[in-house]
Amino acid sequence: MSGAGVPEGTGVPAGAGGLPVGDGVRRVAVIGAGPGGLYFAALAKKLAPHREITVWERDDRDDAFGFGVVFSDETLDGIAQADPQVFAALSAEFARWSDIDVRYAGQVRTCGGHGFAALDRNRLRAVLQERCAELGVAVRYRTPAPPVARLAAEYDLVVAADGVRSATRAAFAEAFRPELDERHCRYIWLATDKVFEAFTFIVEQHDFGALQVHAYPYSERRSTFIVEIAEEAWRKAGFDALAGRESRRGESDLASVRRCEQLLAGHLDGHRLIPNASRWIRFTTVRNASWHHRNVVLLGDAAHTAHFSIGSGTKLALEDALALAAALHEQPVLEHALTAYETGRRPVVESAQRAAQASLEWFETVGRHTGQGAGQFAFNLLTRSRRVTYGNLRARDAAFVDSVDADFADADLADTTNGNATNGNAPGGDATSPGGAGVPPMFRPLRLGGLQLRNRIVVPPLATFTAVDGLPSGFDRAQLAAQALGGAGLVFTGMTAVSAQGRATERCPGLWSDAQEAAWRALVRSVRELGDTPLGIQLTHAGRRAASTVPGPDGIGHPLADGWPALAASPLPWEPAGPPPREAGAAELAGVAADFAAAAARADRAGFDVLGLQFGHGHLVSGFLSPLTNHRTDRYGGPLEHRLRLALEVLDAVRAAWPAGKPIVVRISAADWAPGGTTEAEAVAICRALAAAGADALDVSTGEVVAHQRVPYGRGYQVPFADLVRNATGIPTVAVGAISGHDDANSVLLAGRADLVAVGRAQLYDPLWTLHAAAEQGYAGPGARWPQPWQAGSRRPPGPGADRVAPRLRLLPEAAAPVHRRWLPDRPDDQPPERAPARPADRPGRKTTEPAPN
Repeated sequence: MSGAGVPEGTGVPAGAGGLPVGDGVRRVAVIGAGPGGLYFAALAKKLAPHREITVWERDDRDDAFGFGVVFSDETLDGIAQADPQVFAALSAEFARWSDIDVRYAGQVRTCGGHGFAALDRNRLRAVLQERCAELGVAVRYRTPAPPVARLAAEYDLVVAADGVRSATRAAFAEAFRPELDERHCRYIWLATDKVFEAFTFIVEQHDFGALQVHAYPYSERRSTFIVEIAEEAWRKAGFDALAGRESRRGESDLASVRRCEQLLAGHLDGHRLIPNASRWIRFTTVRNASWHHRNVVLLGDAAHTAHFSIGSGTKLALEDALALAAALHEQPVLEHALTAYETGRRPVVESAQRAAQASLEWFETVGRHTGQGAGQFAFNLLTRSRRVTYGNLRARDAAFVDSVDADFADADLADTTNGNATNGNAPGGDATSPGGAGVPPMFRPLRLGGLQLRNRIVVPPLATFTAVDGLPSGFDRAQLAAQALGGAGLVFTGMTAVSAQGRATERCPGLWSDAQEAAWRALVRSVRELGDTPLGIQLTHAGRRAASTVPGPDGIGHPLADGWPALAASPLPWEPAGPPPREAGAAELAGVAADFAAAAARADRAGFDVLGLQFGHGHLVSGFLSPLTNHRTDRYGGPLEHRLRLALEVLDAVRAAWPAGKPIVVRISAADWAPGGTTEAEAVAICRALAAAGADALDVSTGEVVAHQRVPYGRGYQVPFADLVRNATGIPTVAVGAISGHDDANSVLLAGRADLVAVGRAQLYDPLWTLHAAAEQGYAGPGARWPQPWQAGSRRPPGPGADRVAPRLRLLPEAAAPVHRRWLPDRPDDQPPERAPARPADRPGRKTTEPAPN
């Protein structure tokens, strides 16, 4: 079991025991005998038996902490390869299942095909303790570790696996530069002797607010049972009074446990909740700028945490342990090994943390969604982290997705989406599918104001910066034509200035002169000859972002050296070294509103179907809305009611000039991504005010308000703000922000996070994005109409080998893995299961399904 050779291709010569020549890591100290610390110690000793490895643990060997931990098949494969002996001991005791149950609004919705394996954390620790003893690792229980500085001086390597409150991390805080983000919900970690059959999410509404549970089985007799509740609801429910007294380490808040038992009795069926040092805590997301300092390295929760709603911190710690042991084995120099460990693990962990952040924020704001139907709510919950998507769930459990699709179609038929969604069989609907059933959500029709859209995909304003004298260019014409042919339900042309002063750059088009109006009219007429896709134009005044250079590849423009005077809410330059804009006076602001109204009238005469208003991204109106850029003390500054004044004056003027039957879509920045900026409550209030003033939909974007913003860019990163606005106000919203795949678009729409999805940069990559998305999903209904001359290309072209037919080489067909698999362990005769469908036979080591990344 010892002395594994150096893997092929490492380029490192092997010495005794497979250790790379020149390795000086012979004495290793490990702080913390949790699963991560023990697993690293065992693997490092297995790879290099001559190493002296000592583990310090302040608790006793037999002290029991925690309950069950969950693993994915991916992690189990790693354990099986790294140490088959450990894997064999663990797999003999796994609880395995593939279903997720969502209990909500008195119903249970089940989605299968996920693949879980769980184990008692204390049994996992015992297996690793035994393995360390076999390999000769010295584990010192009931012995706090010496000061880390002393260990670092005496040992070649110090591995800090000392948890979320790591003393090692605190001792070297200047080197590790930790960021500790304590979240808003309270949770208490418990077990129950009710054995759940699947991963079970419970969401219940009480008079004090929502109470939620994350539960899963981990043995034949117990399940983990985590109760979570928002801070305000926690106080209203009286838990603060129950949890108020001081307690010793390891003591449980028994009064709160009994209260949870009472509140959740309907799901426990007479079973009890079992505490183990269980008290209400807030989750802390741990991030570190660096994971190693000299010969000290962080592992597991000391280095990073990811919210329990997407999986197990123990899982991440075991993966860390494997990666660190492997790096030490493959790299002859310690610094190189630690760098390789961090370089390899950091992207994996950060991806998990992004998913975890989305998941924890969803549960923190679960009250936004408790008005949804049971099916849509379950789908919303399952796709909350953005790792699991519409297509991903369909591959796992098509029947589940079909049922939610049918609910979505029924909602269309009932016209429940705030009076905007249309009947799937209405004109422009999908008459080929009764009720629209089976139609991907993105291809369902929508009525926006008086306009019928054939699908839910929007091409947002995509600036070309090719205009001369404010006139749209030939490239603008070509781009709009291509995108109008590409199948989207609505296509906007790029940001268009309402005045010469309001241009962002010299190459931006405008709509303030007769010549520009005539040019746009001709452009719209030429595109109309190609098809009937609704066309929109976005009007803007760039404010303090005016008079800039054309953005480069990074998308950033800078003030022109000889630009025109800019107008703004306050005389604050966009860049610290840039020229300050002029603070707009009341007469100038009245002129701005008149400019917007005149441009709107011109847009109507030019033939546009939809009007977009740019009230976000730091442009003039956005500058009035944000407290970061509006420092005025007059009637346009101060409280939000005053900061809203210009936006409402502009919208009122535009609404009077724009036909009532044509919709207006207003873009806002719902977050400034900078301290002191627009709050979520203010964003909701802004949207309510705009809707009351005549906006038919809100295009909910974020950022670009101040140059010092810190934006957490990532796939779909702005969708939660559209979700916030839609579910807080009932106003139709457009979701934006790095949405580039049809899977994500369908997920956003079916979960009820938005009514429309804007796909931007992906449209530049592929102007036929929507039609290609239809072909990839096998959809050929009226929601995706191919231009007649291109009908022959409406199917994906065959690639190399597409004409090859594989021969049959199996005598007997392989049985398909079951979609639904419950945890139904053998029970004594006096403990019959609540329901007992036939349990699929297990084959050791066989993956039933891919794991659910949630």
